[in-house]
Amino acid sequence: MIRTFFAYAGTALFIAGSATATAQATGIEAGVKADLAKGKQVAGQICAACHGADGNSTAPANPKLAGQIPEYLQKQLMNFKSNGAKPAERDNAIMKGMVAALSEIDTKNVAAFYASQTLKPALARDKDLAARGQKLFRGGNMTSGVPACAGCHGPNGAGNSVQYPRIAGQYAEYIDAQLRAFRAGARANDMNGMMRGVAARMTDQEIKAVAEYTAGLR
Repeated sequence: MIRTFFAYAGTALFIAGSATATAQATGIEAGVKADLAKGKQVAGQICAACHGADGNSTAPANPKLAGQIPEYLQKQLMNFKSNGAKPAERDNAIMKGMVAALSEIDTKNVAAFYASQTLKPALARDKDLAARGQKLFRGGNMTSGVPACAGCHGPNGAGNSVQYPRIAGQYAEYIDAQLRAFRAGARANDMNGMMRGVAARMTDQEIKAVAEYTAGLR
């Protein structure tokens, strides 16, 4: 029973906080329906060179966007934008330049377009490493206080809301880099510091293992 509660403790956090978080993050142009055609046009002009025309990036440093939760994608795009004197919530020089000219509705359209595309998932290449990652993904590490990834991202890694993105089939290299960024505090646009707290308890090997497992998760 202790293990079950620990493994899915994140689910309780999701139920309690997702309504508020979603309302805050998806309030951007909330009354306007996304235009997939316009999203495709903007994506082709600005995003495709790095993320692929259909959101299936061919470079591990650039995340796959196809099939991602649209509200999550829009939130990330808006987080990369600086708002006057307010610094960007997510710092990346390249992405800051890419989104600078995008309006809020542009970000909604692009996010909806990429979300509508079919993900061509990455692959796990190290069977033993992925097996270790599976244990952490499903059960966490009670000794160090690392909760199960499945508690928030779902047992199949499909994600659940604006705060809990799809991670199944994402490049292992990208997941690894983001976990390390959260751990170092270089990325801080997570809800209430949740991912920073989780990553701070993870070892390099645990990060690598979870990233390898999620790459092959379907």
